[in-house]
Amino acid sequence: MQLRESWLLFALGSALFAALTALFGKLGVVGINSNLATFIRTIVIMIVTAGILSLRQEWAKPTGLPWHSWLFLVLSGIATGLSWLCYYRALQLGPVSKVAPIDKLSVAIAIVLALLFLGEKPSLPLLIGGGLIVTGAVVIALS
Repeated sequence: MQLRESWLLFALGSALFAALTALFGKLGVVGINSNLATFIRTIVIMIVTAGILSLRQEWAKPTGLPWHSWLFLVLSGIATGLSWLCYYRALQLGPVSKVAPIDKLSVAIAIVLALLFLGEKPSLPLLIGGGLIVTGAVVIALS
């Protein structure tokens, strides 16, 4: 598999953009309501995603999508929205250096959920890495 098609490249991109999200988000919520900030962010994401879909000619008729895709994408959207609302409020109230690591506990939680509900197999490196993420977040939160 070529690097540009690798999940790892996209995962690293996600990490980079998540870090920038924290930095820009902290600067963006200064002096405004965190819910309004989340709304503005959502509009920007819609515009950027629509642009990418248009440039790559990837639009599809929503009626052609399976019902289970709709269900889980709607649930994912609700979870994302609630996550963003909490995240922006946390950024407004606390330092990025503490909020971002606590937010990344989502990694450890996702590991547990994947093991429980998706049937993914645990491994020693996975369990150690997940434990280190939790330990790191706790150490940073208590510092």
